[in-house]
Amino acid sequence: MKIRTTLILLGLVIAVGVWIKFFESKQPNTVESERQAGNVLNFDRDKLSGIVIKNGDDRVALQLTNGKWRLTAPVQDQADASAVDNLISDLETWRKVAVVSNREGNSAKGSLSQYGLAEPKLTLTLQMPQAPPTIRFGKEAAFTGEMYVQVGEGTPIVIAAQNVLTDISKKPDDFRDRKLTSLTTAQVDRAVVKSLAGEIELAKKNGHWEIEKPLHARGDDEKIGDFLAQLTNARIEEFVANDRGDLHDYGLAEPRGSITIYGADEKQGETIELGAVTKKKANELYVRSIPRHGIYALPLKTEEMLKIKPNDLRDRHLVRLDTNNLDRIHIAANGQPETVLARKGENWTIASLHNALANDEEVTRLVTTLSNQRVTRFVADTASDLAKYGLDHPQLQLTFSSFASENTAETTAGEHPFLSLSFGKIDGDNVYARVGEEPFIVAVNRQLLDEIWSDPLRWQALTIFQLKPGDIEHFSRVTTREESFERSGQTWKPIKGDSSINLANVQSLLNTLASLRAVRWAGAITPADGFEKPDLVITFATKADAKTLQKLTIGKPTPDGMSYAKLDNRDGAFVLNNPDVSALKLPLIKGSAAPNPSPLEVVSSPVPAPPLPRPSP
Repeated sequence: MKIRTTLILLGLVIAVGVWIKFFESKQPNTVESERQAGNVLNFDRDKLSGIVIKNGDDRVALQLTNGKWRLTAPVQDQADASAVDNLISDLETWRKVAVVSNREGNSAKGSLSQYGLAEPKLTLTLQMPQAPPTIRFGKEAAFTGEMYVQVGEGTPIVIAAQNVLTDISKKPDDFRDRKLTSLTTAQVDRAVVKSLAGEIELAKKNGHWEIEKPLHARGDDEKIGDFLAQLTNARIEEFVANDRGDLHDYGLAEPRGSITIYGADEKQGETIELGAVTKKKANELYVRSIPRHGIYALPLKTEEMLKIKPNDLRDRHLVRLDTNNLDRIHIAANGQPETVLARKGENWTIASLHNALANDEEVTRLVTTLSNQRVTRFVADTASDLAKYGLDHPQLQLTFSSFASENTAETTAGEHPFLSLSFGKIDGDNVYARVGEEPFIVAVNRQLLDEIWSDPLRWQALTIFQLKPGDIEHFSRVTTREESFERSGQTWKPIKGDSSINLANVQSLLNTLASLRAVRWAGAITPADGFEKPDLVITFATKADAKTLQKLTIGKPTPDGMSYAKLDNRDGAFVLNNPDVSALKLPLIKGSAAPNPSPLEVVSSPVPAPPLPRPSP
């Protein structure tokens, strides 16, 4: 084959490929062609820019501007986006029921008249590139819910469903948006309320609301959200007039107040002015929308928004803690060493107590309690007289910090305090408090002080021993008498004598001792704990360290009916529940009674009673 012939064939192949790619591929396939043939009209909604509806002498014009539909005739206003969207969707899915035969002379004026299409009252025109012809609506057809329609003049008459007719046979006001504002509550990040009482400015920062004026304070996210929702969800009861004329009749020449809301990066905002009660209805109010240039009637309750006070919107939570960055908690009480709780991985330690393990549940309880604590009263908006409230020298102060182990681009290594909390004088059932450098004095329930332990011993982990019963090699128990036992192979025997041992009770004692757990830590040891004349003393040694004795001492009953206890190698007293104490007192020699019987042993409930106040030393 000659080169010239080859090149010609190659050119033809390329040309066919280009044709298929750019022309044939864009043509509808057979199924799509059949679908389009069954539609009353076909169009690309993405190219649609306007809709014009003529209904007799009325003309409704809708225009798409910056992605939003607006009504441009007979008035200028925001369009109801859902109404427009429903109309477009119905036009897209509008199917032909039947085509009237050409033999009936559908292009003749006489024939058009019998279908109501000679001079149709209602027409619809789509504005877009290569727009379909104007749609003409005629009479109802023989079957209910169907009507005669013609797309352009001189075209076949078709029978179609009346759903599109329902969409457009409306008054112009039905195409107007009855939602007062274009913003949703979630989109608002700033608001200004002006009334005769003054001005309130709100701003959202880092996902939380703050009050900027007339004072700078934390806002209540829920309350401010509900407040703004009254405006963003408000529905227009009546379209009254445009705002070009005299506003005195509506009480809007000198409005009672205004509310302006802003979306992200909006400088202009949407301002709503509130005027007088409407003349028609005593339960409606005239309002003016500045961006919509309209006067509307809204429910009278809208005026309640102008009566809001700054304190109504303030966050009544005592603190707003960032638990994600919380790594250190400092607790400083007057006359006592500072307690420092430090996060280590997923757990907490007591840094001020040789990094002893802390009770994670109690640390979580403290953080949760503080986060949920509500202010009972806003006492003062200026902190000029701290001595009056005992806050010049607080009785208790907490500092919350994050901790960076190394230098990074964002922060330097070390501890970074981000919040402090001070407590001053007690006043009845309340205690005065101040958060950080905020200029406010607040009051909270004084019982909160009982939830914040300044004694580091009370924060210790509740695990006393974490052993296996088989790890214990020998033990002694002292009550009214002393008993000592040692392991002998797989069993136990008295160190002195040949008494018969109750092995079941020995095993129960070992099981309890090996996994002993406190109900709570009571704090520093006091004479009231009764350790000078103990109720029970147990010493034992393990396989791993036979020379080191562990010593458990049980003292007097607690006010809530349990028992104080201590270890020789750990500071502080803790509380044991009754079942554990009873197991440690079981008779170990067959035929003998339980040592040192006490009322504690008859209490069998494993659920401890609520703790009572600890007796003073």
